[in-house]
Amino acid sequence: MNETPGAPDAAAQISGLIFAVLLLDDSNHIAEANPAAEELLGQSAHRLLGSRIEEVIRIDNERVRESLQNCGTQVIARGISVQAGQGARHVNITSSPMHAHPGWRVITLSEAGQEGQDDNGNDERVELRAPAVLAHEIKNPLSAIRGASQLLARRASERDRPLATMIEGEVDRIARLIDRMQQLGSRNRIETGPCNLHQAIRNAMATVRAGREDGCELVEEFDPSLPAVEADQVALEQVLINLLANGCDACAGMEKAQIVIRTRFVSGLVFSAIRFGKATRLPIEITVSDPGPGLPPALRDHVFEPFVSGKQNGQGLGLALVRKLLRDMGGRIVHERDERAGLTHFRINLPVADRKSS
Repeated sequence: MNETPGAPDAAAQISGLIFAVLLLDDSNHIAEANPAAEELLGQSAHRLLGSRIEEVIRIDNERVRESLQNCGTQVIARGISVQAGQGARHVNITSSPMHAHPGWRVITLSEAGQEGQDDNGNDERVELRAPAVLAHEIKNPLSAIRGASQLLARRASERDRPLATMIEGEVDRIARLIDRMQQLGSRNRIETGPCNLHQAIRNAMATVRAGREDGCELVEEFDPSLPAVEADQVALEQVLINLLANGCDACAGMEKAQIVIRTRFVSGLVFSAIRFGKATRLPIEITVSDPGPGLPPALRDHVFEPFVSGKQNGQGLGLALVRKLLRDMGGRIVHERDERAGLTHFRINLPVADRKSS
């Protein structure tokens, strides 16, 4: 790649961003602030540097406030009321740990618009639209930052080159996260048809087995009499891969751990969903059970929300994507924890395939 004369460095790129960026050190003090942060917070960079973040921004939401106090936690919050600059305002906040520099992180703030309002009260549409909007706003400056970091790596001294390389690595990590966010926010309709349920499960099991060496055993308990389900096989396999991989992760370090996949026809209790404006019965059930410790109780009611994760370095998008794919296919999923048995269950319900299309 030819170097462009006069190409801006990474600092210049960050200075040009339209949203506020704050770099916090491992003691929660502001180490850097871009011009957008000066404008949003109503203070010069000279006054901001060295201040603790809680002295500059007072957050009303207790859950967000507590999350931001943990420097190792990734946080994305939308429409949060804060006291900053000239008074109260609603902002979108992100906090991204810099894993190459423990304790350090990047905080971004931007004015919250009206995109979160939904006249029909449809929380799911709002929840899934926000990641796509955020991804769109980030991709262009992210690409510029990556290019600038590559130029810096070429020109930097041996001592400084690892820092430039670290910037490029962090940008690539964020780019992978954005790709998943865009998939989560996609509004493309999934085309469904008759799907061999057990073949989809076995394909997902083969994929998970091929990608792991931890000895976690995947066990089938199938009802062979089940009919075909109405689904998209590729999407269903992705759902199952996510659930099986999560189950194996939950059992990390356990000896002779088993993830059990059961299928059955729910005869006594039939769930329904609305698909294409009409009620659809969901009598086919898949249960993925693992003997791991389960999620912390505080997270269990939010397990399918974006950016909620019980893993130390989890992004919290896998289960949100699972729910979206199943809802797009007219199915459902629930999470259950059986403390007495020491098991976590994810139960999927799907419709039987239309015989006319079989």
